Parts: sequence; C-alpha cells; structure tokens
Amino acid sequence: METTEKTVKLAVNGGIGFGAKLNAEQLIVIAKYMKEGDELELTTFQQLYIEVAESDVASIQTQFEAVGLACYPVGNFVKSLRTCNFCKGSEQEGMPVAIELNKRMAGKPVPVTLRPAYTGCPIGCGEPLVNDIGVMKIRNGYNLYVGGKAKGQDAQAGTIIMEKVDPEQLYEAVDQIIAIYAKYGKNRENFFKFVHRYGVDNLKKQLVLE
Repeated sequence: METTEKTVKLAVNGGIGFGAKLNAEQLIVIAKYMKEGDELELTTFQQLYIEVAESDVASIQTQFEAVGLACYPVGNFVKSLRTCNFCKGSEQEGMPVAIELNKRMAGKPVPVTLRPAYTGCPIGCGEPLVNDIGVMKIRNGYNLYVGGKAKGQDAQAGTIIMEKVDPEQLYEAVDQIIAIYAKYGKNRENFFKFVHRYGVDNLKKQLVLE
C-alpha cells in the first residue's frame, strides 16, 4: 500500500520592504515546489501559504532564503509584521525599526496566532489600529497600540499603550507584551480577548523599560 508523505504549510513573503513584492527569481523558486493543480494561498498578512513535504522543509527554506524569501511557521505563532509601503522612504518611515521588530517577533509561539502591524506615518496604511499589536511612527517617535480587531460585530480600534517612545523602548515593550501573553493567555484565547480579560492598565503596569 502506497503511503503519502506528510506535508506542512510554510508562510512565505519577500520580507520587510517597499510593499508586498516578489521578483521573478523568487517566483521561479516557489514554483519548483508546486505540482500541477497546486494553488498558492495569499493571506491578508502579505504572506503566501505553500504546502511542501515535511522531510524537505529545511532544504526548501535554505533555497527560499537564498533568493531573499522569508519563511515563517503556520499556526499558533506571531505572524510576520504587516507593513505599509514605506512610500516616503526607508529612513523617514522607519523601515529599519520595522525590520528589527519583525526579527524579534515573527515565529514566537503564542496561545493563538497573533497579528502585529506597522505603519510609518499617521495615514496608517499598514492598519496598526485594527490588529493585535500595532505600531505607528509619529515624527521621531513610535506609538504602540494593543487589542485592535478588524472583523466581527465587536470590531474596534486598539488602545494606545505607549506614546512617542524610541526604538529600544518599543522593542522592549513588544517583547514583554508577547511574553506576558504567552505566559498568561489561556488555551485558544486570542489576543483581543486576552487584552480585555487581563486589562490594558494591568498590562501597562507589567512593562519594565530601561
């Protein structure tokens, strides 16, 4: 009896840059691992889901990363950072900060998938106010929001928890918020519900910044 090899999903994108873009070389490498009839799933979080053989994951990730593709686990992890298009330039809109945030957050295990978002100006193209954790650059500082929700009858904007902080304070705060959620969040409790149960004020009190 023929056995079918187990497959797993990988979330793939072009990393943090000027918009959600892929080049021809990246598309060719992805296509190498697709059979006739296979489909790519494009998510609202600027990711492509591709199913690959479990035994090939390590080698496929290496090949993807060699052409500039970023790979993330699918499931109960922090998703890669959703961003704006950085239309006014990388330095002006804080692309280095977004890259560092993504590096620190993406792939961390949490009770339920957590969706962070970033935008480089108050226009908010990255939709930070309606995602679990949102960051908005305001002139030379960064505002941090928690508990936004984009869908459902209880949809609402996130609550601002820190204003006009510098990058190091922002990194520390986000690291600590994710750690608190990972420790105190209930099984299958999404971040929106956790924030309401745990309390924004209580969350703020737990943050210890240098």
